Amino acid sequence: MTLELVIANKNYSSWSLRAWLALRMTGAQFRETVVPLRRPETRAELKRHTPSGLVPVLKDGNVVVWESLAILEYLAERFPEARLWPGDAAARAHARAVSSEMHAGFANLRREMPMNIRRFFPGRPRSEGLERDIARVCEIWNDCRARHGSDGPYLFGLFGNADAMYAPVVTRFVTYGVELDPVSASYRDAILALPAMRSFAEAARAEPWVVDDYEFG
Repeated sequence: MTLELVIANKNYSSWSLRAWLALRMTGAQFRETVVPLRRPETRAELKRHTPSGLVPVLKDGNVVVWESLAILEYLAERFPEARLWPGDAAARAHARAVSSEMHAGFANLRREMPMNIRRFFPGRPRSEGLERDIARVCEIWNDCRARHGSDGPYLFGLFGNADAMYAPVVTRFVTYGVELDPVSASYRDAILALPAMRSFAEAARAEPWVVDDYEFG
């Protein structure tokens, strides 16, 4: 049965990237449906796919999952061989905690540094709240790598759902020219080097749609 993932513009939609990257890393075949943001037909088109009117949406036969972290949990259960959560219980709890923290927090980062893969906006002013968000992300990355990263270059060694949750932040740090400590920079580079991440970024740069709210001149 064919999986379908409904997403918004790859260039701008951080939540779409999270679900797309996790699904791609399972190795499963899936159909991709893109609903561009901020167009007259956007709301009606999204309501065809999900009661929330939001993306991403994963369809697996009669199963419809319409929230990013829920999609990641579903994929971990659906494809256990992908090991999207760590096998060790303590590491798994840690991975869920940092994923949930990203899911629920970092409002300043989201507001002041919207995702825009194909642009470069270094030197933009940063509020104190944004600086705290950046520092907290780097603290998380350093802590995960030190405690659980011995088996590979990602937060918990092998690529997993926690990496999918933080991948959009990696793109933001590149777009806005955020200088990083050595551990965080190495992690950033590992995410950017993922073939799946490179494929997503290339598609984002090729998209024809522009959302003015996410552009700064």
